[in-house]
Amino acid sequence: MHRAPHTENPTKPLVASESVQASGAMSQQLLYRALVSAKWVSEAIKSTQPGLAIRLLDASWYLPKMKRNPRTEFEERHIPGAAFFDIDQCSDRTSPYDHMLPSAGEFAEYVGKLGVSSDSHVVVYDASDQGLFSAPRVWWMFRVFGHEAVSLLDGGLKNWLWEGHPVSSEKNRPAPAEFHASLDKSMVKTHEDIKENIESRQFQVVDARSAGRFLGKEPEPREGIEPGHIPGSVNIPFTDFLTESGLEKSPEKISSLFQEKQVDLSKPLVATCGSGVTACHVALGAYLCGKPDVAIYDGAWVEWFMRARPEHIISESRGKKTL
Repeated sequence: MHRAPHTENPTKPLVASESVQASGAMSQQLLYRALVSAKWVSEAIKSTQPGLAIRLLDASWYLPKMKRNPRTEFEERHIPGAAFFDIDQCSDRTSPYDHMLPSAGEFAEYVGKLGVSSDSHVVVYDASDQGLFSAPRVWWMFRVFGHEAVSLLDGGLKNWLWEGHPVSSEKNRPAPAEFHASLDKSMVKTHEDIKENIESRQFQVVDARSAGRFLGKEPEPREGIEPGHIPGSVNIPFTDFLTESGLEKSPEKISSLFQEKQVDLSKPLVATCGSGVTACHVALGAYLCGKPDVAIYDGAWVEWFMRARPEHIISESRGKKTL
């Protein structure tokens, strides 16, 4: 069932007050609204009021096995006025791991060329079959680099089309803009951080991959990488945060989801997945429950499998053989 559309006025600041049930430290917070409806975006596009600097970004990205070309699809069909954000292009190209975070300077230069300024309200979506798949990664990237005025189109292009809104194949050439970026290192975890945490248990680790990959029963999509999970981590597949129609579940249902997996939102939380993309659904879900400080293990399972000792690969199948 589709949720009733939002009634926000697109000319007003999108700030929502959220609360965390669990803690005294984070009892009440002002958080920038993480989700905007298709109706809100449609009205914002039509609005001609000065000062409303909405920048739409299509952040579609797919695993190679899906045989989809997101840039080609974007050129054929996108929300009017949107620019294409290439997750692989806007990354640390020197890293052996996929789409690791770029430097603050590289990020600022990349998004500036897309017409995103420090004054922009960025709205990110993707064209996945799930509703949202890769877009939360870009939502998280903007926040990691100090830009809080970023939202996700709830339900993505899938819901945009379902509600009958228009799409375009028109090429957009945004005027370059000035964007200032500063990396919040507390929002990113390294292999060393995760390794140390196996003993110290300073933070909880939630893995957003499918249950089969987490347990080691289903293959990983990348050659040479076996399935399994980090010791002590728990599994909440990213699809569990979405309704059947592709919209985000309510904060109440997401909070129950965390509780069922014995994840305490009043305590430090780190998210992981295969390569740092769907992990951001965990960060989004927690944010909607009032917890904005979920860090991402950027190297994720690919880096962990390649670097960890065999005993630190928990799997119901072959795991990692000792060389």
